[in-house]
Amino acid sequence: MTWARRIESTSNQIYYVRFFEDFPVFTYSNNWIDTGVAGFASDKKYVVETAPKVIERCLLMTTDPGDLVLDPTCGSGTTAYVAEKWGRRWITCDTSRVAVTLAKQRLMTAVFDYYNLAHPEEGVGSGFVYKTVPHITLKSIANNPEIDIIHEKHRPKVEAALAALNAGAQTSYQEWEVPFDSDPAWPEAAQKAHKKFLAARQKRQAEIDASIQKNASQETLYDQPQVDRTKVRVTGPFTVEAVPAPTVEPLTGDTPALLPADDSAARTGESLRQDEWRTELLATGIRGKSGQRIAFARLEPLGGTRWLHARGETADDTQQQVAVSFGPEHAALDARQVEMALKEAQRLVPRPEILVFAAFQFDPEAAKDIDETNWPGVTLLKVQMNTDLQTDDLKKKRSSNESFWLIGQPDVTLNLITEGPEAGTILLSVNGFDYYDTRKGTVDGGGPDKIAMWMLDTDYDGRSLFPRQVFFPMAGKDDGWAKLQKSLKAELDEEKIEAYRGTVSLPFKPGKKRRIAVKIIDDRGIESIVERELDVPGA
Repeated sequence: MTWARRIESTSNQIYYVRFFEDFPVFTYSNNWIDTGVAGFASDKKYVVETAPKVIERCLLMTTDPGDLVLDPTCGSGTTAYVAEKWGRRWITCDTSRVAVTLAKQRLMTAVFDYYNLAHPEEGVGSGFVYKTVPHITLKSIANNPEIDIIHEKHRPKVEAALAALNAGAQTSYQEWEVPFDSDPAWPEAAQKAHKKFLAARQKRQAEIDASIQKNASQETLYDQPQVDRTKVRVTGPFTVEAVPAPTVEPLTGDTPALLPADDSAARTGESLRQDEWRTELLATGIRGKSGQRIAFARLEPLGGTRWLHARGETADDTQQQVAVSFGPEHAALDARQVEMALKEAQRLVPRPEILVFAAFQFDPEAAKDIDETNWPGVTLLKVQMNTDLQTDDLKKKRSSNESFWLIGQPDVTLNLITEGPEAGTILLSVNGFDYYDTRKGTVDGGGPDKIAMWMLDTDYDGRSLFPRQVFFPMAGKDDGWAKLQKSLKAELDEEKIEAYRGTVSLPFKPGKKRRIAVKIIDDRGIESIVERELDVPGA
């Protein structure tokens, strides 16, 4: 310890010399005074938002990269944001559409540092490459055998320089007594000997300090992963899902308890919510493509039916007869509702010329039935209901609300590759949307220029769409990807961008279910799904 210059003494005490570099970090206790923010100085996005630093510390203490984090009270999405930043998977939920929207926007616009992976071939689950610092203690110095070896290696030079100094200056210094500054009265030979002594001792001390650093235990700083400054990371793929209302079973007896009428239109028929939706639909109409709109001159409740909830007339010159079927408030509109609504519509007098299915979500089978039903003289339309309708107290009362959106029918083509190394695989082309033209009263084809994103599931199970290929066909040299590149201040791989920006899929082979599904999102944010059986000959 003395040779390492780690001992200091007073008249009656011996002290251990510790340098700041010995352990340049501090252990956290249960008092986190560094996370507090005075007043309203923090950049809060939500009234009860927790400081990200607090969430970060909790996640780093309890989870590893790749772990799953659950936050049942989403708020502004701080937990999901922090989990995404630190390479954790996450699930978050909330009953408020305001909270969900804030969290979605926050995640979609976030930019994160790219952390170097410990094993890139294993993904984020292998962890990151973290900064480490030595943890030098008295024990690590006392048990370091190299210190004695280094001291003995330099001892002859140090002792020779000390002897020359004592002889030239006519002194009898011990090694630890030699002053750092030389005495001006010393002769030249003593001055040179003093410099040699200091140089020899400094060289020895440098080797000892390096050995102490090398042989000390290393502490990993899990809040300081190594950052690759050549890359920028954005939020990975995520989905926003709605959970349907549960069926309540009684504690005794076998008969399920009936839900209140307001909880699910599909289960119990008429809902008080439908009166609000009907009033909003009459006031705002249905928005179509390119600014078109279906306006209503009259829309009234429809008695004597369970699956049809309103009828009326359009406000155009021809005044077409319209019937409306609203989907459930907390579930997707299903195929049974489509079937029963069609039966009820066929008994109406006068017969409707437009049958509107309006819902927050459409079951894929229901959407398929609506698109493929051929009823001469009657047009069946899918209409997306804005989630603002579920929070009437937060929605502004005005006729310009975009509460109902007309959904287009995706137009896709399957082609079999018959030659070359990819023979036997399939290419899918997205041709665009077929939209209802409110002026002509016909369904017209539209090009792919209005497609913001589309996803392909090459082995669709009929229930959940699993995106195996995702495309962002954003065209224009100053739009889309160019804007993204500017926002990220980074270089994008042009080859990969070109491959995933078009309207033609990558080659794929049929899956076990021999069925595909394509979800297309147009420039208004409206989603639509189309299914196809893979009956391509030769595939």
